[in-house]
Amino acid sequence: MRTFVRAAELGRLQHAADELGVTQQAVSKRIAALERELEVRLFTRTPRGVELTLDGQALLPHAQSVVAGVDRAVAAVRPGSRAPRIDVLGLRSAQAVVLHDYWRSRPGTELDVVTLRVNDPRVAAAAVAAGDIDATFRSVTEPDALPPGVRMIHAFDSPLELLVGPGHPLAAARGLTPAQLRKHRIWVPGIAPLSEWSDFYDQLATAFDLRIDAAGPHFGDEVLLDTLAESSEVATLVGARDRYTWPPEYDLRRIPVVNPALAYPLSLILPVTNPHPGLRGVIAHLADLPSATAPVWRPTWAA
Repeated sequence: MRTFVRAAELGRLQHAADELGVTQQAVSKRIAALERELEVRLFTRTPRGVELTLDGQALLPHAQSVVAGVDRAVAAVRPGSRAPRIDVLGLRSAQAVVLHDYWRSRPGTELDVVTLRVNDPRVAAAAVAAGDIDATFRSVTEPDALPPGVRMIHAFDSPLELLVGPGHPLAAARGLTPAQLRKHRIWVPGIAPLSEWSDFYDQLATAFDLRIDAAGPHFGDEVLLDTLAESSEVATLVGARDRYTWPPEYDLRRIPVVNPALAYPLSLILPVTNPHPGLRGVIAHLADLPSATAPVWRPTWAA
């Protein structure tokens, strides 16, 4: 079909052959095969080359559409011809915020930011290995569990902050140590089994004797923020870069946790060979992000 289109547009079989990198005889055979398939004549020969018959004229616009559609389909999946497809935990997460900053700093850059509805980071890593996505901001806490063909690099640390309502006993603090969080209820709904954040909060609670409460289903950020605004007992932990918004009357407070800072380590999983060229700029941007202020606590799998 492509051979027919170029021969029709150029008017000479030799010119079509030169452009397609084949012999003129090959062009003639391809057109003859198409004519046999359609049971019509597509060209007539003239001293100047070839001209379309009425049937050829009827076929040409449809053939051009088919060839253009194939070109678009190939471009949609060819690395470098499409935007890198990157998975983040959520569109309000620190990873999405960092990618947004990267995109804003480079006008014209294309990104395809997606959110895989999976909790197990190994499933997201398998999606990278299969080529369904180009990279994922997930951490496989057991490196031996990474599927073949992918690697995991440190992306950045996300320091945690305590988020409380105005009636909470810690609401007036400008900074808090982990020891000051003991005996306070820290509600983190949605801690899913097999997730990296499940391992993170297990280690965090053990290391500092914290009361991490994951009870109840997670009905969304709005319900969590409503609860914090109304409660004098409930607090939660959020990443310093995580994007949350709430009505002014809620008067919620974000309080840094220091000495040590509690760093949630974020990783980027990408193919070992032939990663999408667009990932180079993202990785360079991650390398320029400021590091968490020492002293810092991290889980064992990120030490």
